[in-house]
Amino acid sequence: MNRPEHIEDYLVQLHTGQWFGWSDAKNKVYVNLIIHDGSKTKPSEQECIDGLAQLQANYDTKQSNAETKKASGKQKLKDLGLDDAEIKALIG
Repeated sequence: MNRPEHIEDYLVQLHTGQWFGWSDAKNKVYVNLIIHDGSKTKPSEQECIDGLAQLQANYDTKQSNAETKKASGKQKLKDLGLDDAEIKALIG
């Protein structure tokens, strides 16, 4: 999954199905957000902004943790006596 970059990334995780759309598909901004499903309420613009920011923060944390764990794992292998070529052969 790529880093969330648009409020659409937030909207799709709120509900299942095609509950929202855009009045102008070439200009996907909040003002053009329309709700297709009458049982769903339109989130505020601030909710969309905050939701996207939280998705981005979660993504960034996950990426950072993965990089930290990879570096830690490589160091542990070095501590066991493996050289860089051996480590690369094991994990790429």
